[in-house]
Amino acid sequence: MRLNKIIMICVTAFLVFSCDKDDDGPEPTPPRDRGEQAIEDDQALIEYLTTHFYNYEEFENPAEDFDYVLELDTIAGENQDKTPIIESEKLITKTVNYQGVDQQLYVLVVREGEGEKPTFADSTFVGYEGELLNSNVFDSRLKSPTWFSLPSYYQSTAAGTSLVPGPVEGFAEGLQEFAAASGFVTNSDNTITWNNDYGIGAIFMPSGLGYFNSPQREIPAYSPLIFAVNMFKVNEADHDRDGISSFMEDLDGDGNLFNDDTDGDGIPNFSDADDDGDGKLTKEELGDKNEDGVPDYLDADIFE
Repeated sequence: MRLNKIIMICVTAFLVFSCDKDDDGPEPTPPRDRGEQAIEDDQALIEYLTTHFYNYEEFENPAEDFDYVLELDTIAGENQDKTPIIESEKLITKTVNYQGVDQQLYVLVVREGEGEKPTFADSTFVGYEGELLNSNVFDSRLKSPTWFSLPSYYQSTAAGTSLVPGPVEGFAEGLQEFAAASGFVTNSDNTITWNNDYGIGAIFMPSGLGYFNSPQREIPAYSPLIFAVNMFKVNEADHDRDGISSFMEDLDGDGNLFNDDTDGDGIPNFSDADDDGDGKLTKEELGDKNEDGVPDYLDADIFE
């Protein structure tokens, strides 16, 4: 990856998606009860975590040529004595409420990372590999990382406003447990090498935090998913480029950017260049002229 390309992506915030919520594929199957499916998926995930291990020994005592790639395998045969993932001290269990249902997300944080950690509103530069519980790999970008905006967002163009989908819920939630590399070095050929302290791990999610009843090209409906991830870089996102970071536009602090819409125009503040709808851009109203504690960009009565 060339440094100038990374800088270009950071500045323009053009994001590439490959495990997004709107990936083209077969028609959705009739939806099942989300609560019942969450229980079924959790049982399948626990079974997987109980019968599989990761290459923890290589991480504990890395060889000089170790590539720091997470590998998952079945506990069987010559691997019979391996420690299952479910017993690892590095496994985190998160309860995520999505579509009104509490669901269990499992995150294996092999190495947290030494750099910046993303919020739910940020953008991340990530290498990943996605597979099913039967070990079938459906997507792999470990060697060609890409940018993800963790939330979906609205983008305005000459043709109108459209929704740019973010990654599936479980992926976005899981990435928040990892931090980026502390930096990088530029090589003589203008490529870069990340400091070897970036976040490494895996995310194990139920179908309700993935594609649920919407099958993808190589993902059947109701499939729990596994993503091995390497977190290289984090950008504090400003999706509408109005001078206010997207994280700060979650006015009620509930972690949902889409229910903060000051002018009621249907476009949430973090995607709206004129938050209060007074005809003056937010980036031109960053003060508090009447000193009432409400920033001018949120006060429709303050404009020039």
